[in-house]
Amino acid sequence: MTQATLPQRKSDHIRINLEQDVASRITTGLERVHFVHQAVPELNMHAIDLSTTVFGKQLRAPLLMSCMTGGTEEALAINRNLAAAAQRAGVAMGLGSMRAAVVHPELAYTFQVRDVAPDVLLFANIGAVQLNYGFTVDQCKQAMDIVGADVLALHLNPLQEALQPEGDVNWAGLLSKIERVARSMPVVAKEVGWGISRRAAADLANAGVIGIDVAGAGGTSWSQVEMYRAKTDLQRRVAEAFVDWGIPTADSIRFVREAAPGLPIIASGGLKNGVDGAKCLALGASLFGLARPFLKPATLSADAVLEEVTVLLDQLRVVMLCTGARTIHSLGQVELLTC
Repeated sequence: MTQATLPQRKSDHIRINLEQDVASRITTGLERVHFVHQAVPELNMHAIDLSTTVFGKQLRAPLLMSCMTGGTEEALAINRNLAAAAQRAGVAMGLGSMRAAVVHPELAYTFQVRDVAPDVLLFANIGAVQLNYGFTVDQCKQAMDIVGADVLALHLNPLQEALQPEGDVNWAGLLSKIERVARSMPVVAKEVGWGISRRAAADLANAGVIGIDVAGAGGTSWSQVEMYRAKTDLQRRVAEAFVDWGIPTADSIRFVREAAPGLPIIASGGLKNGVDGAKCLALGASLFGLARPFLKPATLSADAVLEEVTVLLDQLRVVMLCTGARTIHSLGQVELLTC
């Protein structure tokens, strides 16, 4: 069986996410979290301040356009539309896995967005398991330099790798290698849709990461994506069993907060709107991130992406009015109901 090239795999991922139902069959857990409505908030909505500082960078709002793609011409257009919108909105952006840009320098241009987004908090992105397959600290630094990133996201996706025919499945001894990278550059550890446990959070904090993106279950299921990529019935049957796998996003935020107190948390994984984002901030996250809701708009234009951002931030602002929270910090202090 012929294995897909890196660019072909990236194209497959974009196509499947746009065309197929790849949603997890479990929920984010955010439906169990409710704000206590304040009928007399004593607050002018026009005075609400969404600004925040994360990883030393000032943002106009605590939103991350999460890591999606790169390595193809289609991905170039997507990344540049995302980046231009992020610049205009003053929010953060993550790039897709950049191994292709390091291994195949001719593809590096598909990730380069600094010319349209000179000021955004920008995350480069490498699969952590590649450190067990010869990827070096210098190559991680190269990935950051290629795009002028502020932070390196090392993504953790053991389930996805296990379900790929071309997957990398040796995860033994990885923490010590993550620690070596984290000593040399600012590193955020991120899952890709199955969440971070207490044990993983403590291990990653001890390894020196500066933040954790929980990327919990409840959104895109990459096991479903790989099921649609499967070339044989056997591969499909293995992958389809994991549609309800993972730690719900709300629970993962709590696990990381308990196991690594003080470490900035990025909350992603199945968020649908600004109310979900507000819940994550109230639960203790510093940023909330979405990917899939931006993908289709990003195939159209930066304006289409910016419209989605505007809706999300307007929703966040309304939540803050109705909970009496004037700042992002005060949103983290509001009363919550859980069931």
